[in-house]
Amino acid sequence: MKLITVAGPPSSGKTSVILRTIEPMIARGFTIGVVKFDCLTSEDHHRYNEAGISVKKGLAGGLCPDHFFIANIDQALQWGKKSGFDLLVIESAGLCNRCSPHIREVLAVCVIDQLSGVHTPRKIGPMLKSADVVVLTKGDIVSQAEREVFAFRVRQVNARAAVLPVNGLTGQGNLLLQKHFQNAPTTSSLENYKLRFTMPAALCSYCLGETRIGQDCQIGNVKTMDFS
Repeated sequence: MKLITVAGPPSSGKTSVILRTIEPMIARGFTIGVVKFDCLTSEDHHRYNEAGISVKKGLAGGLCPDHFFIANIDQALQWGKKSGFDLLVIESAGLCNRCSPHIREVLAVCVIDQLSGVHTPRKIGPMLKSADVVVLTKGDIVSQAEREVFAFRVRQVNARAAVLPVNGLTGQGNLLLQKHFQNAPTTSSLENYKLRFTMPAALCSYCLGETRIGQDCQIGNVKTMDFS
């Protein structure tokens, strides 16, 4: 079975891109499943169900989405194998732009909204810098010059990735993304696999439920600024 991770900032069009890409593949005979990871709530699983696509939803709640992702990714893979899928797409929750959900030897896709501004690629961490494919959405709303500048800024951050403009509403441009999905390496187990980059680090009193403010309440992994 082929495993694919799809990450990106909130509302960048991840679900729409996935749907527009896998629907033609399903029509050609592929069996495809999706696991949707999110934080507090998500209605995206209804969109997959309406399209007749098998989907599982997981909500991280008060946990870091990356930690929730890595704690459940192996079980997700086993569910996909048990279901007999040819391809399993993992849609991650991208929030702080420091997320690191990509796995070595597993096709990594990052979806970015071109409306977010030309400086955005420099603000996004490992989920863009370590991706194999970068999908640019909502390009129909910005000018040609803005599209070119945005793509250039993406290549400055990740020069080795394939940069593909895709319209999440019409599916225009998804043919190349389909080919990347089809050519993804086969993954039978994630044992001994590693993340491409470390996850956001935090283990402090606030992680454990502290709500009071003040230095006396701050223990563990704490980072402070110099205001002198």
